Amino acid sequence: MRKIILLGYMGCGKSTIANKLSKNIGIPFVDLDIKIEEKVNLSINAIFEKHGEIYFRKLEHEVFIELLNSPERLIIGLGGGTPCYANNHELLKADNVVSIYLKASIETLFSRLSANKSKRPLIANKSDEEMKEFIATHLFERSFYYNQAQYKVSVDDKTIDQVVLDIVSILA
Repeated sequence: MRKIILLGYMGCGKSTIANKLSKNIGIPFVDLDIKIEEKVNLSINAIFEKHGEIYFRKLEHEVFIELLNSPERLIIGLGGGTPCYANNHELLKADNVVSIYLKASIETLFSRLSANKSKRPLIANKSDEEMKEFIATHLFERSFYYNQAQYKVSVDDKTIDQVVLDIVSILA
């Protein structure tokens, strides 16, 4: 059964857009990070603290594969780093997958992430300048992986509804 995968950098709107898309087209949305947390009964932060990133990335890959192999149609929202590890970017090109990169500019990401940076451990203690640099560096490092998606949808200066309509037109 076909899976719709939304990927992109933190703050690009994956969860918000996936929830709205799910209501619009009647396909359930699954957040990969939430599935991981449910599987091991720990928060993502606790997994990193207790077991480290390598353990987390292995777990992330396993749960991603489980979701891709599940019999139902799903919208899967990936973590920002998911495509960059364990050859997950190769899974974005599978026959039973429609993968969509929600592309946001550094400015868009900065303004969105500044609003609730305390909830984001990677950026919680950074100044505005450090944060912009961090986002720019990360986006550069990850762009190869993000661009493996079959489709790209810009989220800059668009409402949630506009982005959802862009995705619906891809799926049509």
